[in-house]
Amino acid sequence: MPTSANPGLRVLLIEDQHDIAANIWDFLERRGHEMDHCADGVSGLARALRGDVDVIVLDLGLPRLDGLALCRRLREAGHGVPVLMLTARDSLEDKLRGYAEGADDYLVKPFALRELEARIRALRRHAHAQTALTFGPLTYDPHSMTASREGRRIPLTRLQGAVLACLLQEAPRIVPHARLLEHGWGQHGGDVAALQTQVYELRALVDKPFAHAMIQSVRGVGYRLLGAA
Repeated sequence: MPTSANPGLRVLLIEDQHDIAANIWDFLERRGHEMDHCADGVSGLARALRGDVDVIVLDLGLPRLDGLALCRRLREAGHGVPVLMLTARDSLEDKLRGYAEGADDYLVKPFALRELEARIRALRRHAHAQTALTFGPLTYDPHSMTASREGRRIPLTRLQGAVLACLLQEAPRIVPHARLLEHGWGQHGGDVAALQTQVYELRALVDKPFAHAMIQSVRGVGYRLLGAA
């Protein structure tokens, strides 16, 4: 139940299966969360773009606009709200594609409702992490989930931000894969392949547009940030 230290969240549930949506709504509402629901991708995207939610629980197989396309359009619009994707697909390739489109976590059906709540709370905690971090020309503000480099503002997803924050905290030291996974995914989900996907996306955003690449891979160990060349 909500407490002053662990308040209820504003949850947008985008799920077309009525029974699943009703079960999630009833459970989370009883746990003190404020619920909103959309049953298709088009209306779900429109509601998500309005903002004013703490986390989105998003089904992958939606009518009118599937969950992957919805998540991609949300990120392209600059919205960094945490997204937990629900799906019956449990292959590594499906998970990596979800992360690549901007999902922050991935829960395979069937799942325990208590785990669902734990996951959305973890996403929210990561989204409201510490103060801004800076190393060289690169800065990350966890509150707005926005990086900046050489005057350019770069919106990030929750997972991209978590990985970058961990690298910035330790820069220029090497950060092992295990530390980055724990920082980004906690005790649930995440593996080296998923981490590699996030780093690939980060490099496209904070390195490739600039003359000097800052994110360096240390083969078999982890990653680190490099200063000016």
